Amino acid sequence: MVVFLGLPFCFYVLMVLYPFTQATYYSLTAWTGFSPEQPFVGLGNYARLASDGQFRTALGNSLTLLVVVPAVVMVASFALACLLTFGGSTAGSVRGMRGTAFYRVVSFFPYVVPAIVIGIIWAQIYDPSGGLLNGVLTAVGLDRFTDFAWLGDVGTAMGATIAVIVWAFIGFYMVLFVAAIQGIDPELFEAARLDGAGRVRSALSIALPAIAGSVRTAYVYMGILALDAFVYMQALNPNGGPDSSTLVVTQQIFSTAFSQGQFGVACAMGVVLALVTLLFVGLVFAVFRLLGVRGGARG
Repeated sequence: MVVFLGLPFCFYVLMVLYPFTQATYYSLTAWTGFSPEQPFVGLGNYARLASDGQFRTALGNSLTLLVVVPAVVMVASFALACLLTFGGSTAGSVRGMRGTAFYRVVSFFPYVVPAIVIGIIWAQIYDPSGGLLNGVLTAVGLDRFTDFAWLGDVGTAMGATIAVIVWAFIGFYMVLFVAAIQGIDPELFEAARLDGAGRVRSALSIALPAIAGSVRTAYVYMGILALDAFVYMQALNPNGGPDSSTLVVTQQIFSTAFSQGQFGVACAMGVVLALVTLLFVGLVFAVFRLLGVRGGARG
């Protein structure tokens, strides 16, 4: 009992709960991070954040990532997983597309590449003058994209950044859903085919309810990553993009703490982000519970 539960719990308290409690205390001070003095200011830092337009912009961008990224990744990954497991020919037994193993390996490749490397690669692809994307578009006759700044235009900066994050994770979650779908009894898909159900109906009526628990877990993890997309955002737009269009809370925390020397304010931002994360997780579990999802399958 002590070894298998007590020691891990102590480690969790020391490495997780204590730092969070410490950061919460610092958020109530005007600590600069480099001085022994920690003047207590109470909720002053939170009141400052409420009136800080740049922080509200960063929080809005983080919420945009939270809403868009998990939804796009989950839908695309699930659709691809269905194609690779039972979306093949309708003749003969239920099977996936040809070359399933190849697609799984290729799509999983971006996940094993470090995030900073992905950011650097895509920053070069989006480069206005010598980037691959503009080169391909202009080569097919779309001259309006000559020297087009994908990361430097307010209308495209956030969309281009989201596309990079989706590209980085869609393969991993596709493989996760493939493994989950392969655990479903194949006779269910056979019976659905005999009843005249197509691929979309089989996906929504059989596959999705059966792996709902896996979808819930994946959605939570993807949402947390979307809120903590510091590496991708910093690699693609270290200054927050044009008019702070891609600035997120984690970037604001970094600059406030280490560039401005306001650790108390930065900790307050961190506490707000942690509360948003907890609220998101609670909301996801509540929604799935209302849908009847308990454990790994739908009840």
